Amino acid sequence: MANTAGITDINEMFSPLEQLKALVGSFTDCAVITDDTNRRYFTGMKSSAGTLVVFAEKAYLIIDFRYIEKARKTAKGCEVILQEKLWQQINALLEKHGAKKVSVDAETTTVATLKNYKEKLSCQVDSSGELSETIKSIRVLKSKSDISKITSAQRIAEKGFQHMLEFIEIGRTEREIALELDYFMLKNGAETLSFETIALSGKNTSLPHGVPSDRPVMNGDFVLMDFGAVVDGWHSDMTRTVCVGQPSENMKKVYDIVLTAQKAALDKVRAGISGRELDLAARKIIEDAGYGDNFGHSLGHGVGMEIHEAPTASPGCENILEENMIVTVEPGIYLPEKFGVRIEDFVVVTKDGCKNLTEAPKELIIL
Repeated sequence: MANTAGITDINEMFSPLEQLKALVGSFTDCAVITDDTNRRYFTGMKSSAGTLVVFAEKAYLIIDFRYIEKARKTAKGCEVILQEKLWQQINALLEKHGAKKVSVDAETTTVATLKNYKEKLSCQVDSSGELSETIKSIRVLKSKSDISKITSAQRIAEKGFQHMLEFIEIGRTEREIALELDYFMLKNGAETLSFETIALSGKNTSLPHGVPSDRPVMNGDFVLMDFGAVVDGWHSDMTRTVCVGQPSENMKKVYDIVLTAQKAALDKVRAGISGRELDLAARKIIEDAGYGDNFGHSLGHGVGMEIHEAPTASPGCENILEENMIVTVEPGIYLPEKFGVRIEDFVVVTKDGCKNLTEAPKELIIL
């Protein structure tokens, strides 16, 4: 797999909010953002409320009393305003900046909220999706700082995986495994979990997104764990499948096919290829081995401040990968009522290849 020495950092000179301000004027007069994740992404402040109002000249964060002190200390690149009468305050800003068109995030704005915008704001409200696409175009390219935080989250997850290699044994239930892994990551620096940890054993591993149960691990079982940690809002994501006791020949065969498919896809990653081409690199190997019908999900997805975001690597995806995008590479084979195998790394796309952020071993581990 090609691995370039450095990651070109086109975002380092300008913060995400500065980038948004520079783009706002090309399609609207003002952008209004209320989604928790996007608001945190652009201001650097975590909260469950607040309205970010962005003009080309200036940005404002209107936020209530619960968060005002924190916002004045931590929100970056914007003027912080105590929320009193929200709609009047937004309208005053629109008048101050001479705005005639306001864009809202179509992907996160509810129908009820959109109705309020149209009734209470003093100018045209645009929900066409242009703001959503602009936000996505900024978020999809990661800076060095973003990648550093994601890497820190991944190292916590990998320490958790190493811990689980000592914890997993015959008789442990899936639920016990998931809880132990969660506790370890939280105890060792995770702000929270990337998602609800998947820990499955035996025939349950054929369920790609199964829920941990009270089923105990038995001799000869695969144990599949899909999990991640969060650091400063940034997620990690990995999957490993291990065996407790000796696997059957068919289990080893399937594992080797999945591993071969993953390595082929990792070798394929580079700027300039489509998500479909990346997906096909792994899918063809699985199909040629006779298991095409047992690989029913996409090869990968982006990871950042959300666990699933752009880009996508799937059979129907023609979007082109670019430098500094992050994408998972996670082929799998799932045999109903028998077992399943998934191996997942995630990588930073570079000009000539990728930088793999996952350092955990992936050859079959037998406990």
